[in-house]
Amino acid sequence: MKLTWFGGTTLRMHIGCCILVVDPVAIGGVDAAELVSGADRVFGRADTLPEVDARRWQPRRAPTLVDDAAPAEVLVHRLHAAAILIDALGEPPLLLASGPVPPVGRWGSGAVVVVLGDDHARTAVSAVEGLAPRLIAVAGDDTAVEAVLAAVGGRLDGTGFMALEPGLALEV
Repeated sequence: MKLTWFGGTTLRMHIGCCILVVDPVAIGGVDAAELVSGADRVFGRADTLPEVDARRWQPRRAPTLVDDAAPAEVLVHRLHAAAILIDALGEPPLLLASGPVPPVGRWGSGAVVVVLGDDHARTAVSAVEGLAPRLIAVAGDDTAVEAVLAAVGGRLDGTGFMALEPGLALEV
């Protein structure tokens, strides 16, 4: 999985066999048409997406070698108003969170959480407490990153932490 944050809530993801773009807005000299170029799916955080129950949802299992299956599509679900779940075979669950994260099932400990939006610290606290994820990546300016570190720095307990830089890709 490769995540590239462009500012605001604009994110381009190479995940599974697809390129996804969320909230494609021209920011910092990057043209919106360039952001979506080659994308398999473009969506907004406010778009209507199929909803799933975060406690009951399970990542799909990869097919075995004897299965004659076409490449599986990348699925995009809504957990609640402020959280989008992206499910790609062979990748950890990706959660795009812009508000408190709902309680989740056991899958949360393997998740990658990208914290977006306005209240980065509150979102990160709910992710650490509710998921204990594999990684938290903060898509925000220096002030947002510092606020998140102050809020969860002593509670990460094995959870990785990354600050996304506009235009620079993070390989997970």
